[in-house]
Amino acid sequence: MRYLISGGGTGGHIFPAVSIANALKELDPEAEILFVGALGRMEMERVPQAGYKIIGLPVRGFNRAQPWKNVSVLADLARSIHEVKKIIRDFQPNVGVGVGGYASGAAMWAAAKMGIPILLQEQNGFAGVTNKILKDKATKICVAYEGMERFFPAEKIILTGNPVRQNLTGGKRRKSGHPSLLIIGGSLGARTINEAIKAALPELSKSDIHVVWQTGKIYYEKCRAAWEAAGSPKNIECLDFLSDMPDRYAQADLVISRAGASSISELCLLGKPAILVPSPNVAEDHQTHNAMALVNKDAAVLVRDADAADRLVSTATDLIQDEERLHTLHTNILTLAQTDSARRIAEEVMKLAKK
Repeated sequence: MRYLISGGGTGGHIFPAVSIANALKELDPEAEILFVGALGRMEMERVPQAGYKIIGLPVRGFNRAQPWKNVSVLADLARSIHEVKKIIRDFQPNVGVGVGGYASGAAMWAAAKMGIPILLQEQNGFAGVTNKILKDKATKICVAYEGMERFFPAEKIILTGNPVRQNLTGGKRRKSGHPSLLIIGGSLGARTINEAIKAALPELSKSDIHVVWQTGKIYYEKCRAAWEAAGSPKNIECLDFLSDMPDRYAQADLVISRAGASSISELCLLGKPAILVPSPNVAEDHQTHNAMALVNKDAAVLVRDADAADRLVSTATDLIQDEERLHTLHTNILTLAQTDSARRIAEEVMKLAKK
């Protein structure tokens, strides 16, 4: 069987795509897998690192602020569709899998036009533009949240959850005797979260809370300088990147995080009480929709990005001392976990291939 997988632009699209490919390989070691991405985007580096071949298209996103600049974008889209049709004729996939992003739109549209069944995977609680455009051409749509009938035909929807990083659940908890706060902003970091923590360093340094502060690479130097100016407090670890996430998650009593789809799926699977600070810089404000799916079930606490400077640290220091509230959040978020998501999606892909 041959599988064409397309999508990217961000880690939130690339990670599920690679996880689905890995699950297909586990179920069908003879499977041939080809990725299609967008030239110059993150997937062109990350997918080969994961061991898969990828072909790049010249596709780009539309300029919503300056629509008159989209003439060249449309020209690149037309060229990308022409190129991907040739890729499909050469590779002859049995199924196309789209995970969102510019390349996914071109690749899955062309595949469907050529009679190839396509499966879409939507990571967020508010559907992305690409998947909404492709919904009528898709045979199946795997989603991570309930209530996605407002975006997609109900008969096509399968609730599978989002694939999470392998080996995430094997962490070891060290006994420190102090409550532990984990602050994560993604690999690039989160400016608003970092600014709130920097302002509160004097307060946090005097607390009995053990803080693990992952700043992200682009903010690390300024955050590290602020940490040193505060006296390099021993109860606060200031790091640009966390290579030992299973252990860090295991240690945490409370997590502060953005509300990206992959992060939320990890928090659900691990049952971690969390304060979610949705990024305002994403299309359709989908991180707020992701967060509210948990908040509405009393499974997480929301602090809006605009309120983070005033409320984030005080909310965290109060919550981490409230064992009853932490237990409630832990119990409720666990009920939202979807396990074996990558394998379940791969099984649906293989069903389409066999048909």
